[in-house]
Parts: sequence; C-alpha cells; structure tokens
Amino acid sequence: MENGYYRHPSSVVDEGAVVGEGTKIWHFCHVEAGAVIGSRCTLGQNVYIGKNVRIGDDVKIQNNVSVYEGVTLEDGVFCGPSCVFTNDLTPDARHPKGSGQRVKTLVKEGASIGANATVVCGNIIGKNALVGAGAVVTKNVPDGAVVVGIPAKSIKER
Repeated sequence: MENGYYRHPSSVVDEGAVVGEGTKIWHFCHVEAGAVIGSRCTLGQNVYIGKNVRIGDDVKIQNNVSVYEGVTLEDGVFCGPSCVFTNDLTPDARHPKGSGQRVKTLVKEGASIGANATVVCGNIIGKNALVGAGAVVTKNVPDGAVVVGIPAKSIKER
C-alpha cells in the first residue's frame, strides 16, 4: 500500500493523479496526471486512465479498458473486460483538434457495461442501466434500461 492504495510495481501513477483509499491498481496500468479515482476501486490489468478523468467510489474496471479524457464514471460503475470509450466524434490523425474538443461521456451511478461494448462519446449511460456485451451505444441510455445490439436498443428494464 502506498498513500492508502495498492499499486502493482508494473503500473504507473503520474504525479498529480489522485487515487482514493483502498483502491487497487493491478498489472501494467497507467493513470495520468489530473485523473481522480475514488475509494475502493479496482483497476484490472492493462487499464489506462486519461488526464482529467473522474471516477467515483467503488468502481470496478476490468482488464484492457481505456478511460479517455472527457469520461466520468460515477460511484459503483462496472466496466467489463475490453469495453471501449471514445472521446472524439471526428478523429483525425493529421489534424488533431486538441483536448479542448473532447466530447464528454457520463456513466451514472450503478451502471454496468458488458465486455467488448463500445460507448460512443457524447452519451449518458443512465443510473443502474446495463449495456450488454458487444453492444455499441450511439445514444443516451435511460436509467435502469437494459440495452443490447448494434446500435444498442433497449430490451427491458433492469
């Protein structure tokens, strides 16, 4: 434990990142400066947390997830293995727009995102909603909804 949280020796937490008490950061993770991670969170192997990302308490992020700048995860969110967050609706390698043009995404309290799901930026995943494995979220997901498919469509309430 260092500073009240566990960091595996293979992981990097940049100076200026804030990590809450009881959080566990496992193998090969990177947390950038400016990120804020709450208490009692778990970051699985090979997780990247971008600058200025906000993560609440009791969040579980499974292996191989990148949470890019502009994404906020509220308390109790679950991110399944290899789920994807985007932060730019019109990415361009030759003419990048800079971090000021990132499109924000909000995942509300208690929501769960299944393995290999993609959340296109600019959307809100509602409180206690469930995004099924492999789904592609292209519009807001209401509180308590269960969405699946490409594009993700609501199939029931949770």
